[in-house]
Parts: sequence; C-alpha cells; structure tokens
Amino acid sequence: MDTSTSVKKRLKKKPNNEVSELETDSYLEKSINNGQEVILPDESEMVSEDIPNLKEVVKGSSGVYLHLQINLVFVGLLALALSTRLPNLGEPSYVVFDELHYGRYVSLYTKGIFFFDAHPPLGKQLLYLAGRAAGFDGNFTFDRIGTPYTENVPVAALRLIPALAGSFLVPVTYELMLELSFYHWTAALAGVLVLFENCFLAQSRFMLLESIQILFGLCGVLCAIKSTRRNGLASVVWLCIAALSLGCCFSVKYSGLYSYFLAIFLVGRQMWRRIGHSESGVRLLLSTLWRAMILTGIPLILYVTVFYAHLAMLPNAGPHDSVMTSAFQASLQGGLASITRGQPLHVAHGSQITLRHAHGRTCWLHSHAHVYPVRYADGRGSSHQQQVTCYSFKDVNNWWIVKRPDQPSLAVSRPPDAIRHGDVVQIVHGITSRALNSHDVAAPVSPQAQEVSCYIDYNVSMSAQNLWRVDIVNRDSEDATWDSIRSMVRLIHVNSGSCLRFSGRQLPSWGFHQHEVVADKILTHEDTVWNVEEHRYTKAEDRKERERELVSAEMIPTATTELTFWEKFAELQYKMIAHAPDAPQGHMFASEPSEWPLLVRSIAYWLSPNSNAQIHLIGNLITWYTGSISVLLYSSLLAVYAIRQRRKFTDLSPMALQRFYDAGYILFLARRIKKVFVCEKNYIY
Repeated sequence: MDTSTSVKKRLKKKPNNEVSELETDSYLEKSINNGQEVILPDESEMVSEDIPNLKEVVKGSSGVYLHLQINLVFVGLLALALSTRLPNLGEPSYVVFDELHYGRYVSLYTKGIFFFDAHPPLGKQLLYLAGRAAGFDGNFTFDRIGTPYTENVPVAALRLIPALAGSFLVPVTYELMLELSFYHWTAALAGVLVLFENCFLAQSRFMLLESIQILFGLCGVLCAIKSTRRNGLASVVWLCIAALSLGCCFSVKYSGLYSYFLAIFLVGRQMWRRIGHSESGVRLLLSTLWRAMILTGIPLILYVTVFYAHLAMLPNAGPHDSVMTSAFQASLQGGLASITRGQPLHVAHGSQITLRHAHGRTCWLHSHAHVYPVRYADGRGSSHQQQVTCYSFKDVNNWWIVKRPDQPSLAVSRPPDAIRHGDVVQIVHGITSRALNSHDVAAPVSPQAQEVSCYIDYNVSMSAQNLWRVDIVNRDSEDATWDSIRSMVRLIHVNSGSCLRFSGRQLPSWGFHQHEVVADKILTHEDTVWNVEEHRYTKAEDRKERERELVSAEMIPTATTELTFWEKFAELQYKMIAHAPDAPQGHMFASEPSEWPLLVRSIAYWLSPNSNAQIHLIGNLITWYTGSISVLLYSSLLAVYAIRQRRKFTDLSPMALQRFYDAGYILFLARRIKKVFVCEKNYIY
C-alpha cells in the first residue's frame, strides 16, 4: 500500500544588489484525493494568472470539488473592526453632531415630505431604510444637538449602517494595500492603523455619512486596480463592480467624485501604456471604448436611479419648497400647489401677481412705504423714491398689479386682455399703488447699475419712468402670452434699455437687510429672469377693497401641476449647483491644512448634560504623527528618486519604482490635492 507523499514548491531567493522584488510565502492548500496532499503556490505570486484548475494539479482526480480560500488576516481584521464599531451603538442616547441633520432627513423621508440638500441622497436613503426596518415612525424633531432620544427612535438601528461601513473599511484597506503589491505584513499594518484610528471610529458609531462614502470610494479604487491587472472577463467584472461602487460613492456626497476621477486616471494610465505594443490600434480603441462606457454608463444610471427614488419618496410639500421654482412647488401635494391650482393661467391687464426670482436665491419682488435715504454712507445721493427689494419670505407687500399704460382702470375686463411678449406695461405695487420705476441714478449697493424704485411724485423735475417691456425668454412664438408659473420673463426698462435684476447683495439696515434689485444693462444675465408665482384677477376698483382682496383672498385647488421626472431632475441638479456658493465660507469647526499634521484642533461631537462625559473627533496621536512624518519622508524620497532617474542612476528596479510611484498616486497625491485646493471648509478629518 502506497503511503501519502507531500509535494512542496519552494521559491529560491537569488541575491540581488538592487532592491529585490517583493516576495511572499506560499499558501498551503490541501486537496485530499487518494491520500495525496498537494501544496499550491500563493495567489499573490500569480500576478495576472487564474488559480490552476484542480484537474490540472491533481492528476487522475474525478468528481466535483469546491476550491475555497479564506484569508485569515482579512477575517481577523473584520472581526476586530466589528467588535469596536458595533457594541453599545445606542450610547449616548442623545443627538450627536450632524445626526441633527441626517436624522431630520430620515424623518422627512418617513413622512414623504420634500426636502432640499446640496448633496445626493443615497446615504440618507440608506439611513432611512435602516430606520424603516426598525419601525421608526419619523415622529422626532431633531431640533438641536444634545436632545435626548425618545423611546420611539431606534437609535442603534439608525447608527448601524455607518457602523457596518466603518467595520468593512478596515479589511478593504488591507486588500487595497495587498493589491498594490506590498508585503502582507505591510497591508496588515495598514488595516490595523485604520482599525485604531480615532477619526474613523468616531464617524462609524454615529448617524453620519463619512464612513459610508469612504467605504464605497475605497472599494471602487480597489476594484479598478484589480481590473487593470487582469484580462478577459475578470477585467470586465472588476471594472463593473468598480463603476458601481464609485457611483455609490459620489451619490452619497459629491466629494466622492475625486475617488471616481482617481479610478479614471488609473484605467486611463493602463490604456496609455498599451499604446505602441503589439496589439492593433483597432483592438486598443475598442478596449478603451468599452472601459469608458462602463465607467460612465453604470455610475450615471445609478445616480439617476437614486434621484428617481428620491423624488418618488417625497411627494408632499415641505419646509424646503421655497428653494425650488414655482412650477416644481406646484407639482407637490399641498403647500404652493394648494394656492396655485385653479388660478388664472394668462397674465392680463389687472392681474395681481407675485414675481419670483427664477434662478439662484429664492426671493420675491417686494416694496414697502420706506424710501431710499437722501444720501448713502459713501456720500452718493439717491432718488429718495420708495424702496424696491427682493424679499426672501412671503408677504402681502410682494403683490403687484399689471396694467396697460393707457387704461386707468385696474379691474380685469371680460374677456381678459392678455399680456403678450413685447407688450409695454406698468407694474403697480398692490399696497402702496405706486408704479415700478427706474431713473438714471446709481443703485445703492451696486453703483454700476441703476436704482429701481416705486415712483413718488415730489413735484420736481424728475418725472416718472415707469414703463417696462415684457420679454418672455421661453416663448414658443413671438405673440406668446405671459403665463403664470411657466413663463420665464425679463422686464426691460423702456427709457434706459436696462433689465430688472436681482443683484445678490444685501441692503444696509435702512433697507432691513433685504436684497437689492437694480436695472442692469446686461440683459442676458440669469438673475434678470423672473416668473409669476401666485396670480389672481383684480375685481374691485376701490383701492381699499383691492387691499382686502390682496390680504385675504384664497384660491380653490382644482388640478395638479404636472412636471416630468426629467424636468424635476434637471431643476434639482441646477439648484444643488447654484446653492453650493451659498454655503458659509468659514465655520467654527474648520481647520487649515497647516493645522492637520499636529492635531491642533478637535471637534466636539457631544457634551453630556449630566456628567463630564464628552465625545471629540480627533486623530490617534501615534498614527497621525507617524503618518505626517511618513508623508515627509515619502515626498523627499520621491524627489530624490525622480532626480536620480533623470540622471540615469538606477536605485530601484523598474517594477519596484513603479510600485513606489503608485503609492503616491493612490494613497497621497489625489486626496491631499483635493483637500488643500478644492475644499472650502476643511475639517480635521
């Protein structure tokens, strides 16, 4: 009877005066068949080769075999991460830091109430799904940091998704370092450093989105690298997974686009290096095209799908409606829709309207009885006419009446005399009955433009200039009617040729810090576009009766304003981009890049109202300081190697040098450049 034998492959290490290639020990793999034990080489030694088929390794074998490899380091790191992220997720049972915002979004999702945020909704949707699975009913206000949670809030469930994402971040970091061809011990050390990094730990244990975004980004970059190092179907599969992960990354926050750009750079670099090789140009072109289609198509489809779900989940009007256009608001259930449904469509002589600034900041053309000061702080004089502003809140002083200059009556005739593109009109303030006017006088805050006012007859030489020509921007024909909600109009001052414009600047205290409205010679600026939001016909001739109509009239809903998904999607994207500059330029928690290496500042996440217990976000001193030193050393070595390489000195083998450069591309340069030169607010993490 034959005894079992053991066949072992050993790697013979050859001496080398240069830095040797990274070598790893072999995995022991056993296949028990007919009493034989077979040991296969490690997968990491086979750079782009598939694992050998067992039929080729074990001769004469038969039957069905399951080839299973378990990376104990990966499993161990994951277990350690779960043990540090998951226990006691319900503590503290208070609103911690930005849980104030994300918890509020979860509540609005639960109630189907529309809200606006400057970032995509995928991360918030994941939090909502966790809360929904735990039975959260949305009845919690999240009004301030430190508010104690009530019993109906499943705190642990709402914090579970970030905790799981933070846990998987540790072994994924290990896998990424392995894929970069480092030693196993180096990759394991990287995983341990992430495991014990305080910043990642703190962000993973609360209802925050950072750990979710970072996990998607790392997975995307990891899979993109795997795709560049494999051929055939394996390359396609890994690239599809990378595209899906990267799409999820920037669907959580737009800062994830930098991970997406990094993956595109890595794949593009691979294709660039293939130029000039033996393969044909047609084959190279086709390879580039299918990679480009995957990297653009899958993330784009995912991104649109996320917003489709977002809009479908939020059919009801809410507190953020005013950010959107009138048409968007009117398409939601309740809110503005209950006012605009049933209102007249065509603006006519005698129409009572509110004029809303169509793009950017939400505000309405407004006037009040107060006048411009005789002289401004810089010594310039004004017209001393009635102030006209753009006011960010609904108010009775936002109502105006459209009239033809040659008709004294303000009541709507039967049939209504519709206003069309190119018509010249007067726009009379509803409460004060003074007409919108402009003179050749410098505006109070924007002196390069003309002042806009409501004309007061002081019986002086300054006569009224209160005629405005209606220019319908989105007209279908030259005789198009001016319609409420959907017509985008410019009001062009007849005397000067200037256009009514929201300047974006705030008036001083004498203007109650409302926004300035001017007449500008540049007609094509987007801030010159307005639309009629609320609209009704004037019925009474008496001024007092008209005022009572303006204050108390209500419209009866009859039909819903319909917008397609693509119209809503396009508007939402525009608003998210337009409101990005409105974010505060400074922040009490912000830190400068010069403060990062030494951990000068921390962020207070939560302070206990009953004890001295506190939660602060601050990096691990050991990892942070050694990391800062390592960055300096790497930068110095990078400069030395680059200079010596240009001078034809060979310090590293080509493969080792490429690994050294890859570490900079992936682990340092892309992230730091984004942080220093792009972020408007830099936090310690």
